[in-house]
Amino acid sequence: MFQDRTDAGLQLADRLRQFKKENVVVLAIPRGGLPLGAIVAESLHAPLDVALSKKIGHPYNREYAIGAVSLDDIILSDSARIDPSYIAEETEIIRQKLRKRYNQYYQNSSPLDLKGKTVIIVDDGVATGNTIMITAQMVYKKHPKKVVVTIPVAPRSAIENMGSSNYIDEVICLETPYNFHAVGQFYNQFREVSDEEAIQLLEKTRKSFNSKE
Repeated sequence: MFQDRTDAGLQLADRLRQFKKENVVVLAIPRGGLPLGAIVAESLHAPLDVALSKKIGHPYNREYAIGAVSLDDIILSDSARIDPSYIAEETEIIRQKLRKRYNQYYQNSSPLDLKGKTVIIVDDGVATGNTIMITAQMVYKKHPKKVVVTIPVAPRSAIENMGSSNYIDEVICLETPYNFHAVGQFYNQFREVSDEEAIQLLEKTRKSFNSKE
């Protein structure tokens, strides 16, 4: 059990100390991954950026991910037997949200160059791993040196799925409980992170890193 995202971020940062000597970019999945990503980036003295991807929820249970979408890609679970028209409609809705988020997060900057870097993808936890996997697929196209996924909590099945991905070199997860229903059950405090908070965290961490350059 984690107290909150700050607690989880500090524990992740402690596990990632071996990457301090590498040329790292920390890529947080908004919005929940940003508080953790900011802590990891500060600890590693690395720049922080965001991964713009979002899950596609099942039509009868929106919390259950059947796939994930980025601005350029889509990945679907092998077990997803869903009407293609639903997938198409959801994909367009999600991409509209991602375009809006892109404009919010990159008002005064542009996405970081990932070529040749060790990219550490951070989220506050995963249930299926689909969002992380499409993020890794998106990152892979940028020709990084290595892609590392780091999360506080996930079911073992999700870790196995991510570990078998051709786009992920290493998965670091602090806890893999058996009785897994939702990420929030493993946090004492798990309130939603607003867009305003996420943007402030990103800009603050960017300024801190640039001031040390």
